[in-house]
Amino acid sequence: MTPEEQGEHRRPSLFLERQSYRRRRLMDAARLLPFLGAALLAVPLLWPDESDGTGAVPLSAAIFYIFACWAVLILINVVFGFAARRLAAREKGDAEADTWQR
Repeated sequence: MTPEEQGEHRRPSLFLERQSYRRRRLMDAARLLPFLGAALLAVPLLWPDESDGTGAVPLSAAIFYIFACWAVLILINVVFGFAARRLAAREKGDAEADTWQR
């Protein structure tokens, strides 16, 4: 038997294509983002308050921290959106290139 004839009986590759692997990892990171946001927004709950009398964090600093976390989460979402759009366009371009080569 020739190698071309044996190709039908060959097992499929266990590895994903590089682009689909990157897209899946990006989707996984996007799914974890709400948990990261919840953890970051819960940090001020761990700060000492004025009832202890030592090292209290002012309310203005806590509000600034929450606003900064909110802004960072929005920026991360924008970056994920651009990356997902770029990967989708690249996959679409690869699929069109394959059809023209046939």
